[in-house]
Amino acid sequence: MEMMAAPPVPAETYKLGFIGAGKMAESIARGVVKSGVLPPSRIRTAAHTNQSRRAAFESFGVQVLSDNQAVVEDSDVVIFSVKPQVVKGVVSQLRPLLSKKQLLVSVVAGVKLKDLQDWAGHDRFIRVMPNTPAAVGEAASVMSLGGAVKEEDAELIATLFGSIGKIWKADEKYFDAITGLSGSGPAYIFLAIEALADGGVAAGLPRELALGLASQTVLGAASMASKMGKHPGQLKDDVGSPGGTTIAGIHELEKGGFRGILMNAVIAAAKRGRELSPS
Repeated sequence: MEMMAAPPVPAETYKLGFIGAGKMAESIARGVVKSGVLPPSRIRTAAHTNQSRRAAFESFGVQVLSDNQAVVEDSDVVIFSVKPQVVKGVVSQLRPLLSKKQLLVSVVAGVKLKDLQDWAGHDRFIRVMPNTPAAVGEAASVMSLGGAVKEEDAELIATLFGSIGKIWKADEKYFDAITGLSGSGPAYIFLAIEALADGGVAAGLPRELALGLASQTVLGAASMASKMGKHPGQLKDDVGSPGGTTIAGIHELEKGGFRGILMNAVIAAAKRGRELSPS
């Protein structure tokens, strides 16, 4: 019966604590503040000895406390954003302070809910996989829910992570594939942007102009694909006219196996993710 008794997190007044004050924690905190989801006075973290991390959080009004224990004691929602190799020690050490009233969240790559719940001693836990475009408010995040998570808990986390991009809900069994696609995917696209710019330079463009055009072209194409509700194949067809320039370029991409290469990249990263996460 005790599980039923855990009260809802007070949506209007809850405090958010980050265990780990790295770049991802900073991106989430900044997004939450910028979007008006929470004022900085309701967010806290601890940056023990690292002055630059302390300064980063204090620069937009987040309170930096003396240690992780103080953060847990002063938070209703606790986000673990530490490196995978230390998360077990960190959660286990804080276990005596974690209560059923708190909603726990992990953004740690490759660490399963079952393990997190075992270490924490309770399963009101949500695992979220964001990606690095969180830094510019364009994250693709996916969340998976632990055993004792309530509907309101999920909504609260969807709102928090919705402030740094888009969030989906999915079964945890998909997380290795998600790692291969959205987790590692930004790097594939950076490679594509660099290559497009190199092509522009090879065709005679100044480097700076080529790089600007390549970045903006990828941004524009992604926006069309995500906002227009058309199949990407249809959008591609809309660009290419008979006997024109676009189809000549697409022909070269097809000859080089462009689609197969991207598919293989996602599969290889997903496979590596499976190898790295302890079963």
